[in-house]
Amino acid sequence: MNEIEQIKEKIDIADLIAEYTQLKPSGTQLKACCPFHHEKTASFMVSRERQRYHCFGCGEDGDIFTFIQKIEGMEFIESLKHLAQKAGVVLEQKKDDFNKSEKIRIKEINLEAARFYHNFLLKMESSKVAMEYLQKRGLKMETITLWQIGFISEQWDLLTRYLLKKGFSIDDLVKSGLTIKRENANARTMQGFYDRFRGRIMFPIRNEHGDVVGFTGRVLVETEKSGGKYVNTPQTPVYDKSRVVFGLYNAKKEIRENDLIVLTEGQMDVIGTSQAGMKNVVASSGTALTEEHIRLLKRYSTNIAMAFDMDDAGIKAAKRGIEIALAEGMNVHIIRIPDGAGKDPDECVQKNPDVWFEAVGNADDVMVWILEMALRKRDMKYPKDKQAVVDDVLPYILKIPYAVERDHWMKELASRVGVDTSVLREDIKRFEKKDVFTHVQEKNEPKLVKKQEKTRYDLLIERFFECLFQFPHILEGRWALLGRIDLALSTSRYSSLYKAIKAQYNNNNKFDVEVFRHEIANSEQLAKFTEVLLMKAELDFATYTDEMVNKELGNLVEQIREEWKGKRRRELEQELGVAEKQNDTVRLQELLEELRIIMS
Repeated sequence: MNEIEQIKEKIDIADLIAEYTQLKPSGTQLKACCPFHHEKTASFMVSRERQRYHCFGCGEDGDIFTFIQKIEGMEFIESLKHLAQKAGVVLEQKKDDFNKSEKIRIKEINLEAARFYHNFLLKMESSKVAMEYLQKRGLKMETITLWQIGFISEQWDLLTRYLLKKGFSIDDLVKSGLTIKRENANARTMQGFYDRFRGRIMFPIRNEHGDVVGFTGRVLVETEKSGGKYVNTPQTPVYDKSRVVFGLYNAKKEIRENDLIVLTEGQMDVIGTSQAGMKNVVASSGTALTEEHIRLLKRYSTNIAMAFDMDDAGIKAAKRGIEIALAEGMNVHIIRIPDGAGKDPDECVQKNPDVWFEAVGNADDVMVWILEMALRKRDMKYPKDKQAVVDDVLPYILKIPYAVERDHWMKELASRVGVDTSVLREDIKRFEKKDVFTHVQEKNEPKLVKKQEKTRYDLLIERFFECLFQFPHILEGRWALLGRIDLALSTSRYSSLYKAIKAQYNNNNKFDVEVFRHEIANSEQLAKFTEVLLMKAELDFATYTDEMVNKELGNLVEQIREEWKGKRRRELEQELGVAEKQNDTVRLQELLEELRIIMS
């Protein structure tokens, strides 16, 4: 048994997918809302028997490896290493294949850079001022070590030269974002290459698996040439700021245990509150919250408490994040730090950790906060102010995917502005005309390629094959039944599948599904389509008896035959028109004879 087979044997696909989305029983399978696209009705099916998944909405399909590649954005080699570790399977690296992936090389560069920055902070005399700053911020040595905080002095290419000596290529250093290449750079002489981060305290950014994917550098002395207080790794093959949540790797265990995500804005907020004893804290790192962030966090808890700056910019950014979280079905609360207790979570825990813990424990339901923000500085004596409050609050209510919660807040809003809920429902129509309630995910997400629409004829043939796959024994001795629809199947979009089935039957004098799967394994398209039909068959025919299937097959054969005859008749009528225009009497006779046979 090879390593891939060992991994597949040890990891149940349903258990793996259940870590990312909630699965519910559906006949012999499990179903969920697809984790790859937004949908209201569950069309994502998982078969334990076949160890496969398929979404009947977007068409995503595969096994444990393709699932991890898709949902984690990994290459195959990365998914293999990830699942091998999960399964406890030791991989033998005989051909150095695992070192060829660009993503893996960049992660290795980042890991080595994190070690370099951290050791520089701990051991170099020029780091003294950086260490004093961190201690002034209240960080203990064990915290600095845990988060691998580092420092780099104000030198042009110190890290680049170090990493080159470690054997990394200059091209990979540039791709990692750690080295910048000038236009006139010379790779042979190494002229024109310099470090992105200089004179900065360095915070490694890890993904949820613990890989170092990027860095944030905070300048110690800000000047006109320093490029801002904070500099981050740019977009790279391993770092996408819209998909990485700072601190999640350290926090995910506590998040699951507490069933609560505490979301802050800055990295020092996460580190400071973690040191104070609250370990389930993460940060968006000053980046606007995205659908990808929320979906990532949702794997660990559906409860989120947000802390953000109470200035206009902070409130605006928070509202965007709230909108996304509500639309994804999260239970959102807002943390309020009391006046004078600190401008952010880090400052609050430095002054008094108890105040921060209490603020998190007393976080308001998000709709209470939204209502309060809307009512602020507005007078309910005036109709225009009433309407302004409704315009502010109603969109958030309609983002809530649960009917009971929506109804509660509709009544609460109506009560606050002094109108009946029926009036608010009139306003919903106004908003719908403006199309302001389109799901936030749909605005930024690439549109799915429109699939070729299936006709009733196509769906009948698919169901016929499902029936055949689920009950192959029913057709033993009755294959003449197929003769009635041989032309229909041979000329349909499924002709290659039909021909493969006929070939297997003619060779073995029976149809065996497992043998058939083995025979078509080299045809990726046929194999994939067969697996999809097998999963659908398990779902559609789970409760059927042989008697019911016999009846179903008879009906399907007759319906397919009639659909084909109608389809072929229309084609013949079109061809007759062409033959008449061309005065092709021979072709006319052939077409008329075929039409007579079909109509008889």
